[in-house]
Amino acid sequence: MIAAIPFPNLSPELFSFSLFGMEFALRWYALAYIGGILIGWRIAIMALNRPRLWPGNTAPASAAQIEDLLTWIILGVILGGRLGYVFFYNASYYLQHPAEIAMIWQGGMSFHGGLLGVVVATWIWCLGNKAPVLSVADLLALATPPGLLLGRLANFVNAELWGRPTDLPWGVTFPGEAAQACGQPLGELCARHPSQLYEAGLEGLLLGLVLLVLAARGALKRPGVIAATFFIGYACARILVEFVRQPDEQFTSANDAVGYAIQLGGAGITQGQLLSLAMILAGVIFLLRARRT
Repeated sequence: MIAAIPFPNLSPELFSFSLFGMEFALRWYALAYIGGILIGWRIAIMALNRPRLWPGNTAPASAAQIEDLLTWIILGVILGGRLGYVFFYNASYYLQHPAEIAMIWQGGMSFHGGLLGVVVATWIWCLGNKAPVLSVADLLALATPPGLLLGRLANFVNAELWGRPTDLPWGVTFPGEAAQACGQPLGELCARHPSQLYEAGLEGLLLGLVLLVLAARGALKRPGVIAATFFIGYACARILVEFVRQPDEQFTSANDAVGYAIQLGGAGITQGQLLSLAMILAGVIFLLRARRT
């Protein structure tokens, strides 16, 4: 038997109750979204209340405007995240079952899709409010890591998005038939990389600290630098974790257990890595734009 950490006795639901014959529950994942948005909003307000951090010692928006932008961001996250999952990760299934696209309660959200939704929503909002796009992008990038941290922790509590099998001592024996189907000897448990915790530490905690330090040292005065650092930092972290993260079932087959979206001989690129490469390109474009400013 390999050394492994048993999955803790955690419930995906914080609490539940019945009302009029219907069951209602507050899930940790929903709480992570709410908490991430509220913490990000407070970080944004704190940054706006320090005009000396911004170009010309002038904040790119007021607190009231950011509250209005928050509605656009929530819509961008939900619509973009769902449509991103549909088209990036499971298009063939949803083309056959289009009625299920709107059933977000069944699961299936994409970070890259949510990011794209926020980019589009923010760009439209900036045009309507005549706000500087790059500085607003910097503000949102600065406020995003807490949501990533909480979201990945919620993924762990939900025992989802786990990693590939491992014999390392910090491997976790996640519950469920799919998690335990590792091809291990009969009677032994399957330990997997806790890839959700890897992402929480890299995308949420470490990247968030880097962005806060850069902002405190004057990076916000160069529009686009914080946003570029976020794009490149997240993408590098995601590409790294993808090497130990179990791919979505629809990408795997008998001939490709790794789940490459693009195969190159015996190697390849996963869908998460492919989308992250596009983020690195976007980050480089932001940096070049910042150098010209």
